[in-house]
Parts: sequence; structure tokens; C-alpha cells
Amino acid sequence: MTDSGDSIDRHESSLPGILGVVDTTISRIESFFLATGVLLMALNTVANVVGRFAFQQSIFFSEELNRILIILITFAGISYAARHGRHIRMSAIYDALPSNVRKPLMIGIALVTALFMFGLCYYSIGYLLTQASRGRVLPALQIPVWITLIWVPIGFFMTGAQYVLTAIKNMTSRDIYLSTSVLEGYEEDELEI
Repeated sequence: MTDSGDSIDRHESSLPGILGVVDTTISRIESFFLATGVLLMALNTVANVVGRFAFQQSIFFSEELNRILIILITFAGISYAARHGRHIRMSAIYDALPSNVRKPLMIGIALVTALFMFGLCYYSIGYLLTQASRGRVLPALQIPVWITLIWVPIGFFMTGAQYVLTAIKNMTSRDIYLSTSVLEGYEEDELEI
């Protein structure tokens, strides 16, 4: 909420047209998966603790469910971190460069990172298909193992898309961006739009 009482959509993208729609859609997917995963993990853990201490009986599938949720949170989280410019940066040399060199370098970094993320997405799909062909199931939940891994290629794909959008934002903007909504800088001078 702003001071005037108008609501602001925190998922709204600053990119124009279809790119903004893609960026907004990825943001909503990330938020949904992260919030759902964290809430379900907390609920599952609390229910298991209550069951163990109040009824001397653990939930038999609790550990498997938390393992699935950790995978979901991790791979939705890498995309979320890319969106908010929160991945680790090794920037000593980059920071020493003049602005007219840093901008093309940032575009190159974003595109190379996107390429790696899409490559990891491709290889994780291969791994997922291998797991599917093996027919293994989780012992307690009795669901196929490959279903628990579906978040891996989705997370890599969303992260790759986020870095492509960051490169485009840097190509179309006067300023230098770490992500589509975060200007370059450090904690004291970093600005999230």
C-alpha cells in the first residue's frame, strides 16, 4: 500500500509488452511455489512434532514430503534470487571498470548465465526422463521419484528466463541492472524498483 491507499502489485514488471507479461508470470509462479512450499513444510514439521510428542506417533511420510518441498523451494528460490539480484557476485574487477564497459559486461554476464541455466535445464530434463524410465517410487508416499524432481528443470528454466530478461532490461535501459528491477550497487546504494 502506498500512502494514498492505492495498492501496488509487487509482481508488476517494468518491462514493456510481452516481456512484462513473461516477467510478471514468472514472478507470480515463484511467489506461489515459494510461499506454498515454505508453508507446507512448516505445517508438516509442526504436525510431525505434535504427533511425535503428543501421540507418540510420527507422520510416516513427513521426511519424504519435506525432501520434496526442499527441492521445490530450492529451485523456485534460484529464480527468485535472480529476480531480486541476490545471487553471489564476484565483482572486484567489474566494479573498477568504467560505466560504459560495465553495461555490456553485465549484458554478457546475464546472457552467459542464462545459457548455463538453460543448459542445466536441458540436462535435468534428461536426468528426469532417466528417473522416469527406472520406475522407482518413494517408499512412504508411493509416488514416482521423477515427479519429485520436476521442479529442477522448471527452476532452471525460470532462472534462465530471468537472466534473459535482465539482459534485455540492460539493453533497453540507460542504467545498469542486476535484475529486471534492481539497479547495480551495494546494500547502501542498491535500489529496488
